[in-house]
Amino acid sequence: MKIRKGHLLVIGLCLSLPLFAAEEKPDLSNGVCLECHGDDDSVKKIDTSVHAGNDCVSCHDSITEVPHQENLPKVECATCHSDQADLYQASTHGKAFAAGIKEAPTCATCHGTHNILPKSDFHSRIHPLHQIETCTTCHSNPAIAGKYNLPHADKIETYKNSIHGKGVIRSGLLVSATCVSCHTAHSVLPKKDPKSSINEFNIPSTCGVCHLGILQDFQNSEHGKLWKTGSKRGPGCVTCHGSHSIQDPEASKFQLAIPLLCARCHEKEAPTYQDSFHGKAISLGFVRAATCADCHTPHKNLKKEDPDSTVHKSHLQQTCGKCHQMRNASFVTFDPHANPEDKNSSPLLYYVHKAMLGLLYGVFGFFAIHTLLWYQRSVVAARRGELKKHEGNGGPWIIRFAPTVRILHIFVMVSFLGLAFTGIPIRFPYVHIIKIAVSLLGGIEVIRFFHRLFAAVTFGYAIFYLYHLLKRVFVNKERRILYGPYSMVPRWKDFQDLWHQVRWFLYMGRPARLDRWTYWEKFDYFAVFWGIPVIGFSGLLLWFPGFFTKFLPGYVLNVAKVVHSEEAMLAVGFIFIFHFFHTHLRPESYPMDLVIFTGKMPLSRFKEERPEDYERMVETGELEEFLTIPPSAVERRRSYLIGSIGLAVGIILIFLVMLSVFFLE
Repeated sequence: MKIRKGHLLVIGLCLSLPLFAAEEKPDLSNGVCLECHGDDDSVKKIDTSVHAGNDCVSCHDSITEVPHQENLPKVECATCHSDQADLYQASTHGKAFAAGIKEAPTCATCHGTHNILPKSDFHSRIHPLHQIETCTTCHSNPAIAGKYNLPHADKIETYKNSIHGKGVIRSGLLVSATCVSCHTAHSVLPKKDPKSSINEFNIPSTCGVCHLGILQDFQNSEHGKLWKTGSKRGPGCVTCHGSHSIQDPEASKFQLAIPLLCARCHEKEAPTYQDSFHGKAISLGFVRAATCADCHTPHKNLKKEDPDSTVHKSHLQQTCGKCHQMRNASFVTFDPHANPEDKNSSPLLYYVHKAMLGLLYGVFGFFAIHTLLWYQRSVVAARRGELKKHEGNGGPWIIRFAPTVRILHIFVMVSFLGLAFTGIPIRFPYVHIIKIAVSLLGGIEVIRFFHRLFAAVTFGYAIFYLYHLLKRVFVNKERRILYGPYSMVPRWKDFQDLWHQVRWFLYMGRPARLDRWTYWEKFDYFAVFWGIPVIGFSGLLLWFPGFFTKFLPGYVLNVAKVVHSEEAMLAVGFIFIFHFFHTHLRPESYPMDLVIFTGKMPLSRFKEERPEDYERMVETGELEEFLTIPPSAVERRRSYLIGSIGLAVGIILIFLVMLSVFFLE
């Protein structure tokens, strides 16, 4: 039979039918998938996800039949998101996944599976308000964090309490930095990696995404210039602000910590700032005091030689004027970083400082030797029975001090104790126990108020006494108080008495025959006459700097600070050690000499201790005028109470000073 062309066509068609049948695929549309998976919650949400327009096989492209196998191959997100996939694979997360760590986060870990929503959707797992929850799935999981030693596992809570964390969690601010803001979404790398967004050389750029204005200032600053060169000396944002623990820079806690932060790099300038008014006030919690950032700016700090610098001489009045309204050209010559030990920077300050130290060491050295010699000699005299007790002998008493003097002494005592109590914290602000005491008393502002109040009391009694003294001399014609035995002015006999006393201390003779006023009493007296003008005037300079720099150069404030501080140390040390010994704690008077409080002393004691004054009063007939009865029991108790309080406060304060100087400062 002859084969025709038509036969060939029919045969070809028949042979090709199986081929057409092999190319036909089953219906794998979402509708078909939902016939089996319609009850799955995640599948139900796909219509509201970013993949709502895609078929199931867009992601599950390995499915070729219905029904399909249960163990599906991994979905390859990289098919559509190749750029993000490349970043992920090079990241810490991607490398962990490639290493076979089953807990390593994948795309689904952060974005979800079928319910993937855009970042802008509030319900999205990567929405800014939910990112912390997503990241802490691993980083706050003790099992995962502990197993793999996740580097930030212990910093999640720190972040939550930071200004960024509070902004997100408590305030719902979308502009607050989240984990992704700093670490990026897909290119999470360890900070040591040069490509990491949190590498020390990349941090400013990372923070600058949100803080662009600050970044511009920082780049032009001295810190920024170092950063640009890649120098490790150049501080970045986290150097000062920390990483996860970033606090509100306006908060008191952060403001008070600024000097400590700056001191980590600026070791040379830190001590001079800490010793300044600003540094001491900040140390005691006075937030209004200027910190490094207040003068040098937080981010645009420049060398003082730079005309754009806030500490350039042309801008100092404006810079200082932020706190000091009464500023002037003279005021700004004050040196906030003055160093009394540096002769080259300020010779005047250097020599004044050395002079004050010389005075302090000289007085302390002389009276330390004098007191030790006296004490050991008095102890020996007491054991030998050379010292007599006169308080309870029942004999006549003599008036030693008039009521005016006794009242004046009360004012001196109260104001001096008050000045010492409020001044020591300012002198030693870095001692922990002093910080605690200042805090309990209400803070440095309360301390400063009472320090000035006691200063006003001091000026008040000084003016009153000067008036009283001038009235006695010029109105009452009591010229004898200017010279001779009735005067507090030193005379040759005082040096003779000192010589005889020292000889007695050394067992080489009898004690001096003392007169109305002894050489140590005259020293106490003129210490007040010297101290009030010196401490008082220097204190006024510091109290009203704007006023005094109208006619005095600003550097006198630096000198005033040194004088005020060192003279105060001299006064506190002398009164609470040597004056207390001379009047109360020496064996002859122990435990307390009540004469300054009662105004009276036993005549027998007066005769023994001040024989020359006694003999003169007998010779002139004045003795009878001053004889009196002993103080009553009430007077004694009152005197002991007042004296005990003063002694106790003074001893506690001098102990605190010694502790600060020798151990804690």
